[in-house]
Amino acid sequence: MAEQQASAGADLELRGIRKEFPGFTAIEELDLTIPAGQFFALLGPSGCGKTTTLRIIAGLDQPTTGKIFLSGKDITDTKPHERKVNTVFQSYALFPHMTVLDNVAFGLKQRKIDEPMKKAQDALNLVELGHLGNRRPQQLSGGQQQRVALARALVNRPSLLLLDEPLGALDLKLRRQMQIELKAIQMEVGLTFLHVTHDQEEAMDMADTVAVMNKGRIEQMGAPEKLYDRPKTVFVSKFLGQSNLFVGDVVEENANSVSIDCKGHKLTVPKARAEKHSGKIAIGVRPEKATFHEDGAPAQSSDLNVVGPGEIIDIRFTGVSNQYLIEIPNLGEVTVFAQNVGKSPVTELGAKVWVSWKVEHAFGLADLPVTEDK
Repeated sequence: MAEQQASAGADLELRGIRKEFPGFTAIEELDLTIPAGQFFALLGPSGCGKTTTLRIIAGLDQPTTGKIFLSGKDITDTKPHERKVNTVFQSYALFPHMTVLDNVAFGLKQRKIDEPMKKAQDALNLVELGHLGNRRPQQLSGGQQQRVALARALVNRPSLLLLDEPLGALDLKLRRQMQIELKAIQMEVGLTFLHVTHDQEEAMDMADTVAVMNKGRIEQMGAPEKLYDRPKTVFVSKFLGQSNLFVGDVVEENANSVSIDCKGHKLTVPKARAEKHSGKIAIGVRPEKATFHEDGAPAQSSDLNVVGPGEIIDIRFTGVSNQYLIEIPNLGEVTVFAQNVGKSPVTELGAKVWVSWKVEHAFGLADLPVTEDK
């Protein structure tokens, strides 16, 4: 089935891509290589340059400078319809007057490809909609329309499939279902997928590699679990989930660790997990890696960071966890997530607690939060 639907994916390489518009620069300088057959996510907030990057790859925009290579071939000046690239948009852009089958076959007929209807039917079978070929798009659910748009792109046998916020119009439950299906289809057809999204969970759930983009540049790139566990900048630490950040001057350094003084609290990070080892640095920890103690501060040790005492000022129940906001004098607010595995550790506001986390779970950043970087 996979071999019938699409040719093997291809390497995509962007070299020195810069895109200027009147009055602003959308992409500062972008160097990127996506291996063949990979599910790659370009993640970032609105205005970071990710959609402009996608449009440049598709040939809908020209870069101001730089080159684009697909399977080693320079396609920078190639027209969009001549590139072995297809795009699935959030809007789906299906023809309402055509049947689902005709929608999928449309591009094949335009290009006079042999057996367009059979190939369109095969593509619909791949996305499990073969039985709905005679319906009109408006008779389908949002998720089904999304799959039709995917089939229409796959039937052209592209080397690279671009996904531009493809699940943004779906409700939460359907979006989760489609994430699983999209990943399964990508693995079956063996194509290179480039998925542009602002949804952190979507990117981490589906992609083999995630590139976090900010202000026209890639801040950090890697496997989702590595980016989450070991963010290198303030932006990545806050855009991918939540982080507690503590800033202070380095007061101790050895072969294994770096310690700072943060408002009288000594906090330590493994040297291998810190981007800087001197001066003023920011140390962070994810809320689910921290815990709190009502019955006094835990014993200080070389493998444990402890702050407090503080007061619980907010409790939020999210289903899978309770989220506690703890105000610690001079230090500020610290967030702790406690998994909902039974009785909640603390249910009342105003409780006095200490917060701790293992040194091995801390990370040290390359920059400082905006309020601290002066």
